[in-house]
Amino acid sequence: MANDQYHCDVLIVGSGASGLALALQLAEYGRIAVLSKAGLSEGATLYAQGGVSAVLDVGDSVESHVQDTLAAGAGLCKPDIVRLVVEHGRENIHWLAQLGVQFTKDPGSDDYHLHREGGHSQRRIIHAADSTGKAIETTLEQRVRLHPRIELFEFHTAVDLISSRRLGRADHRCLGAYVYDRRAGKVRVFRSKFTVLATGGAGKVYLYTSNPDICTGDGIAMAWRAGCRIANMEFVQFHPTCLFHPQAKAFLISEALRGEGARLLLPDGSRFMDRLDSRAELAPRDIVARVIDHEMKRLGSECVYLDISHRPADFIIDHFPTIYARCLQFGFDITKAPIPVVPAAHYTCGGVLIDRHGRSDVPGLYAIGEVSCSGLHGANRMASNSLLECIVFAQLACADIASLLVQAPGVPQLPEWDESQVSDSDEEVVVAHNWDEIRRFMWDYVGIVRTNKRLQRARHRIRLLQAEIHEYYGNFRLTNDLIELRNLSQVAALIIESAIRRRESRGLHYTLDYPADEPGRPGVDTVLTLAESEGERVVA
Repeated sequence: MANDQYHCDVLIVGSGASGLALALQLAEYGRIAVLSKAGLSEGATLYAQGGVSAVLDVGDSVESHVQDTLAAGAGLCKPDIVRLVVEHGRENIHWLAQLGVQFTKDPGSDDYHLHREGGHSQRRIIHAADSTGKAIETTLEQRVRLHPRIELFEFHTAVDLISSRRLGRADHRCLGAYVYDRRAGKVRVFRSKFTVLATGGAGKVYLYTSNPDICTGDGIAMAWRAGCRIANMEFVQFHPTCLFHPQAKAFLISEALRGEGARLLLPDGSRFMDRLDSRAELAPRDIVARVIDHEMKRLGSECVYLDISHRPADFIIDHFPTIYARCLQFGFDITKAPIPVVPAAHYTCGGVLIDRHGRSDVPGLYAIGEVSCSGLHGANRMASNSLLECIVFAQLACADIASLLVQAPGVPQLPEWDESQVSDSDEEVVVAHNWDEIRRFMWDYVGIVRTNKRLQRARHRIRLLQAEIHEYYGNFRLTNDLIELRNLSQVAALIIESAIRRRESRGLHYTLDYPADEPGRPGVDTVLTLAESEGERVVA
């Protein structure tokens, strides 16, 4: 690391399924560096329960998976991207299996056991019991830790991307990133021919979320500041069923339970989904979350209940061992009684606008996985399409980067991070208070059900807070919390602005001020650009 500047061929920011899958495949072509904000495996992938959707059963078809995805996406999916991803599903499942991921098989058979989840017309969710993300993440982690051409940087947080335009040059290309070494407490320069954002989503912008603490929208915010277009940020998926308990931190209860017959109940024990949608508990997530939210508000109830106790206890424990054990820790036995559940922010459907290769607007910069807006999910992600997108776009980005590496220009020494004008903070409480305020008003004003008045209130609050955060950022030395707060406020502003611009109810964006759009009617993406917004405090 000459002059404390690290140089590699490809810098991958993020260590979830997409980042690690890309690192493994790209290592054949060059030197790879992987940044992880915490330990290597800590991220949304590790906690993903349900599985990966793919056409594996003889009774299923690519066309059926495509049509189910398009229907869930409420007229905003890109059909060519949906087909591209679905067609690459089977080969990527086989790749994961060859790496050593132990997917669950039917008892006494070599065939994989497949779940069915909301929005899917067939059983096509391949899984590893109810800890599929953990099985994938730990397998990938074992492989990358042993690879001689992959260097891992744990507890390193990317601060900002470095582009040639930022340095005052005529061309526009990503040259790497400024990176905060959390253990050393200093910022270093990482130079790279190509940079890939695989940073995941932004669930922590909301008070209640199934996401781990590191999901603060860093990649989206950095790409925005670098000049990338950001699309469809108003579509935030709220998972309908997270365990309701003060110590549970919104522990996710997989949709696969409902796929195996679990029923949603009101506090009096009566079902309600079957009265409101013909698909009942297997309706798409946006519908189920909205109905639960409506019933809770109508009754003044803190939660609703999920009941799978009518299934045999051995079946439940065998298929959902993690959920069974976790619920027991909080005093709930899912084999004997219903458990309390509430919706929580779960998935960011919008993000950095990319093409079919994972390329962003800035040459040399890619985005894959939840940080991106590929066109696969549209206005509502269908269950278990997220891990599929991670693995497929890792494959697609690898092919593109590998074809360009040989002729890619080298990156010269870059300016060091300048801390000459800042001091250590004596007001850390400001960071904590601002973080808490953002998450609370986003939950209250930009949640499952929205109105123009609520959104305008949120816009006013975020403008005031961003001005305060900007001043704080300019005066004090970096901390990990400050980096995340800056990014969290930026992502909140993008979600609010996108929601204000969408004057209809569609998919995950539901507003009381505009009637629901006609089912199947094509929609228009909400695309925000930095050039358009410069001078506007809301997203500047």
